[in-house]
Amino acid sequence: MRSLVHRLGADTRYLLLGFPLAVIAFALTVVGFAAGIGTVVVWVGVPVLAMTLMLARGFADVERRMLTEVLDRPVARPRYRPAPEGAGWFRRMANPLTNGQSWLDLLHGIVALPIAAVTFTFTVAWWAGTILGLTSPLYGWFTASIPGNQGLAHLLGFGDNTAVDVVINTVIGVLFALTLPVVVRSAALLQAGLGRAMLTGVAELHERIDDLAEGRAAAVSAEANALRRLERDIHDGPQQRLVSLAMDLSRAQRQLKRDPQAVQEMLDQAITSTRETLDELRALSRGIAPPILSDRGLTPALAALAGRSPIPVELDVQVTGRFTAAIENTVYFVTAESLANAAKHSRATVCTVTLSRTGDTLMLTVGDDGVGGAHVAKGHGLSGLADRLRAVDGELTVDSPVGGPTVIVAEVPCG
Repeated sequence: MRSLVHRLGADTRYLLLGFPLAVIAFALTVVGFAAGIGTVVVWVGVPVLAMTLMLARGFADVERRMLTEVLDRPVARPRYRPAPEGAGWFRRMANPLTNGQSWLDLLHGIVALPIAAVTFTFTVAWWAGTILGLTSPLYGWFTASIPGNQGLAHLLGFGDNTAVDVVINTVIGVLFALTLPVVVRSAALLQAGLGRAMLTGVAELHERIDDLAEGRAAAVSAEANALRRLERDIHDGPQQRLVSLAMDLSRAQRQLKRDPQAVQEMLDQAITSTRETLDELRALSRGIAPPILSDRGLTPALAALAGRSPIPVELDVQVTGRFTAAIENTVYFVTAESLANAAKHSRATVCTVTLSRTGDTLMLTVGDDGVGGAHVAKGHGLSGLADRLRAVDGELTVDSPVGGPTVIVAEVPCG
């Protein structure tokens, strides 16, 4: 109830303030635009138009601040291109004329007035109907005593019956009160929709482009870091072991006839080294999407991860069906890295992995009962997960106080 009252108050304030602001903006922008166009041939109109556009920008900024409360979220402010460095005074003065958004601000100041007038009228009418109707029992008996006053009861054929007139007015007030939140909210969204389209649409598009560029850069960075880490691990582990194995076999080949007993020991060492190398390669292959993921999907792949984990894992997959390769790979690698990080650092006795879907978002939750202290800072095990998630417009949240427990939540859009 409190949120409904707050919403109704915010929308009403927006609509009641919007109309006088729209009248002032319309008067100033139309006069300024007409004066500027009429005198532009003698160059006087250039500064007049520039001042008018700056004035329209000010009204647009006020509208954008009001939109934040109506839409319940921050709105983007356009990037007004500054004058070139080293430009002369005339170029700097005329710079607003070169910004497309400035002309949209001016156009909004002109076309917003009719919309604001309609929404203002509906808002005032519904509030008046609500207040006058609900308070009818307080003043109805007094107005009925005024000579010549005929209420709704008389007009509807009930005669001059004050009680019936009060009841009718009260019922009308109740109807207005019940529909007041819907009418006011609809009017606020109509007026705010025009403002959002003309005053923030281009800015939101620019922000979306920036987010995509950052996501692409994050994906490239994450893949590059993963490849460097894989290359380093192969060089420091299996490659060195294979070089040593080749040297041992060459030495065994040379001593095959002279010292068979020594050759037998070398072969035993070579077999042991081969097994250790295979174990290392299996561990490294966990950073590469396994065939089971592409062939059978997330549920079997996550089950395989849980089965290989040195810490017992409680797995709960609540989704069915397949998703795009990028989404499945992301969920798989986030799970693999989280479990690997827990095995290395958490000293946990049990891990939990839950995968669910809420609307168009996959929610992956990985928790453990370890010592905590995990975070995504550079140099730590989880540092690459945020970048990997940003590549698919996902988000990573890590809650890991010292002493535990640790909860890692990854949100991956899948719509």
